[in-house]
Amino acid sequence: MDRLASRIMLTWGFRRVLLAILVGALAALALPPISFVAILFVSFPVLVWLLDGATGNPDKGFSQGYRTAFLIGWSFGFGYFVAGLWWLGGALLVEADEFAWALPLAVLGLPAVLAIFYGLATLAAKILWSDGVGRIAALAAAFGTAEWLRGFVATGFPWNAIGYGAMPVPLMMQSAQLIGVYGVSALAVFVFAAPALVGTGKGRRIGLTVALTLALAHFGYGIWVLARPDQQTDETLTVRLVQPAVDQARKMENADREEIFSDLLRLTSAPPPEGGAKPNVIVWPETSVPFILTENPDALTRIADALDDGQTLLAGAVRAEDRGAGLPPRYYNSIYIVDDKGQIIGASDKTHLTPFGEYVPFEGVLRGMGVDNLISLPGGFSAGVQRSLLDLPAGGRLYPLICYEVIFPQEMADVSDDAGAILNVTNDAWFGATPGPYQHFQQARVRAVETGLPLIRAANDGISAAVDARGRIISGLKRHAKGAIDTTISLLNVSVQNFSGRQRNFWLIISFLLLVAVVSRLSFISRKN
Repeated sequence: MDRLASRIMLTWGFRRVLLAILVGALAALALPPISFVAILFVSFPVLVWLLDGATGNPDKGFSQGYRTAFLIGWSFGFGYFVAGLWWLGGALLVEADEFAWALPLAVLGLPAVLAIFYGLATLAAKILWSDGVGRIAALAAAFGTAEWLRGFVATGFPWNAIGYGAMPVPLMMQSAQLIGVYGVSALAVFVFAAPALVGTGKGRRIGLTVALTLALAHFGYGIWVLARPDQQTDETLTVRLVQPAVDQARKMENADREEIFSDLLRLTSAPPPEGGAKPNVIVWPETSVPFILTENPDALTRIADALDDGQTLLAGAVRAEDRGAGLPPRYYNSIYIVDDKGQIIGASDKTHLTPFGEYVPFEGVLRGMGVDNLISLPGGFSAGVQRSLLDLPAGGRLYPLICYEVIFPQEMADVSDDAGAILNVTNDAWFGATPGPYQHFQQARVRAVETGLPLIRAANDGISAAVDARGRIISGLKRHAKGAIDTTISLLNVSVQNFSGRQRNFWLIISFLLLVAVVSRLSFISRKN
């Protein structure tokens, strides 16, 4: 191991960049649908040894060492995000004649930007670098902070945080309720990087012992939580998840709108399985209604005919708001509540829009360059002013998250004890048969674990599922499966650990890791002098 570490440390120039890109790309194998977690025990030790080499050459000079550290981290991140997000290009091929030119920007440009966060992480870690376990702590603190920053800088894009690689199954998700995905990310980097101590550096015994203890605590806490009896409440909800499996290209063709709407109604009114209870609530995916519902009274009448007495429809739809004075309408990506009489009795708008999908950032400049939304609406979507909980006529409240809103832990900051479950509607058909929908679904499951609330998820082309408060799938539909599934969940109107509590625990972890890194750095400087 010492020989391997030495060879990696001595790698330089273009070969060092290529090696960093390679191990970053390999790290993406830990993400769904492959979820090969063990690969991270290869990627992060190599990253540590590459940084050892960057900081160990006095001929490089002070500033050169920092530039090299940044380049190593950026290269690692570039490989990781290209391998983990290449599927984003699939959305551009839905209307290839109009958006194919932007394919390199999605497949290479976005990863290049996101990689800056990892470059800054290795740069920050380099400031506190030492020859012992402290450098592992510095790297963990820097990566945890970088993932937190990635969640909100420039509206945020925390997709595929490192912590998700450490949470492929419910047994390994439970720690997120205590420290959130960013806390898991920081500690995961420490555990995955610790084997680098075998190859080089002091503090091997203590570093490996701490890493093993953290890993055992991660598993042990999961075993303990899953072994406890499930919480039962008197308030239950029988839900039908409708998955129409409409190809995105077909979904955008006006000629097929009637057929798509008829399919939704047919799946809605289908009888329950033999012996099954009639669903109280039917859920349609994001923007599933193929026209402006309020401009089509006949559609509401047909919905009323498809619903039985007492049933409620939650439908993903585009909501138009008249602005008057000859101005074009304002459009919202919304969820409607429709009762059994075909009346719209409530709605919730998406508040965190998808850049370039629903709105164009820096619109005045980019639209002048020919950059437009993937979704063709005049002016794109508008963001809702605030999130509105969905009050069901039969009782119970749902916390709505539309599409990729569910990947943001901070979107759950105002979850109250009144919310009995999370509702996530999405349309992942944009990404076809790629890893994207699997990654999206995993992140939605982690939100359920973090908040201690069950998840109701309807997706146009999968993955539609009901998930309990511990991240376990109760029932669901596979990708590309057209149909509907009925399931019963308990609405957990219980006190859940709030977002600020998880944030506090996260910063305690970062502070402790930084303390270890600083002490090690000072000791290292003292020994050198």
